[in-house]
Amino acid sequence: MNTPPLYIALVTETFAPEVNGVANTLGRLCAGLRASGQHVQLVRPRQGQEASDSSAEQILVRGWPIPGYPGLQWGQGALNKLLRNWQRQRPDVLYIATEGPLGLSALRAAKRLHIPVVSGFHTNFQQYTSHYGAGLLSRALTHYLRWFHHRTAVTLVPSHSQRIELQRRGFNNLALLSRGVDSQLFHPGKRSELLRREWGLAPDDVAIVHVGRLAAEKNLDLLVKSFNSLQLEQPQRPLKLIVVGDGPCRARLQQRLPTAHFCGLRRGEDLASHYASGDVFLFPSLSETFGNVVLEAMASGLAVVAYDQAAAAQHIQHGHTGALAVSGDEQGFIDAASWLLNDATTLRRVRLNARQHAAQQGWPAIVTAFEQHLRQAISRYAQPGLENLQEHR
Repeated sequence: MNTPPLYIALVTETFAPEVNGVANTLGRLCAGLRASGQHVQLVRPRQGQEASDSSAEQILVRGWPIPGYPGLQWGQGALNKLLRNWQRQRPDVLYIATEGPLGLSALRAAKRLHIPVVSGFHTNFQQYTSHYGAGLLSRALTHYLRWFHHRTAVTLVPSHSQRIELQRRGFNNLALLSRGVDSQLFHPGKRSELLRREWGLAPDDVAIVHVGRLAAEKNLDLLVKSFNSLQLEQPQRPLKLIVVGDGPCRARLQQRLPTAHFCGLRRGEDLASHYASGDVFLFPSLSETFGNVVLEAMASGLAVVAYDQAAAAQHIQHGHTGALAVSGDEQGFIDAASWLLNDATTLRRVRLNARQHAAQQGWPAIVTAFEQHLRQAISRYAQPGLENLQEHR
């Protein structure tokens, strides 16, 4: 039996053309839902560089810059605006991806209009506070996030490790919604010898790649320490560090890594070529809810070195599809990278296995699972006595 299409309002404070994992994930989910015949309304802040997708129905609100994060912003609360719009055309379900002022106003509007809500836990804001001189706010922020998500039908989390962490902090009613990768875009065939020559590499030299936002919470001190250690351990083997991305720590990082090649932000085919032209991917972050770049690097045929959590814990089998270290063990992280570089045959085998695994992690299955969560929330909300459950948890 064919199911009727849904009218879904997706609320987020970040979206393309902003470059981050949340915006990338939401873009994929929106595109997948629309391709399957669902009607998606996007609620987000206005951006300086607006997306050109005129086919998308959108409610735009004013945005405010996030301190320490140039180019990213909070969405201003818009309770009255959302009430007016949703009274005219009521969505079947809301998906709230961010918990800022815009997300909070959407949650309140949904409660007034009796619209079921599904939330997503995309960013570890409560961990980020310690990196920006606001460690004392961590407990209060955790309390707010728990309060917020307990007022939704279900909270979707991207990894098993994130679900365990949130359960330890008292979060209830969590469900797993993993992430996928476009294995046609991120493909070893995008490798460019011309690009490698621009980086100053000979054919047999090793390009060590890092892709991501250059910010304090990304544990970039370990990136510096790891590369310096690898250079000392591998004096006979030319190594080049390639850093793709931008952020508030870029200038300081360039000072500490004078021989590294900093590429800035890259998108689309250009980004895919930068991945595929590398050999080893270092990902020292400890603050990820998932880490989309791990799957992108694996799909591009890179051997990934990461901590045993989030995406890496789900998709890397140590010694087979990458190399893992116990979370927080810096020397273990460096040793894992050294192990990959010590034997060319091992490195080649791991890279092939990584590509083979990532090629099976497509987005269509993720979008289907997402739609099922939305439909289940609608079904539960329609049952007598359950529509107010989220208010009392």
